[in-house]
Amino acid sequence: MNISNNVNVAIVSGTIGLQKASDGITQNASNLANLSAVTAPSNDPQEFLANATLNQLDAIKQTLPQTSDGITYDIVGLSVNLNNAQASAKVVDTASSTVGTILDILA
Repeated sequence: MNISNNVNVAIVSGTIGLQKASDGITQNASNLANLSAVTAPSNDPQEFLANATLNQLDAIKQTLPQTSDGITYDIVGLSVNLNNAQASAKVVDTASSTVGTILDILA
């Protein structure tokens, strides 16, 4: 049994898990931020028309299939990704301490 390869695989798996969790947290946070973005009405006619156009586009976009199911989906996603990040960090920590133990035994 090659311990070195197993420890390397654990470290790489933990690191990949941390990156995926970070990406998920970023996406969920961005989705939540987009839900709360509101623009104030403008007195400028051109800005008013531009905002009206954007609002119509947003209304059309709402009728299309979306990857997110709304605020609940993103809040649950943040929680799941947080748990995944914590688990991946434990994997990396355990693999790191295993390497330290092996080095202590061999020294």
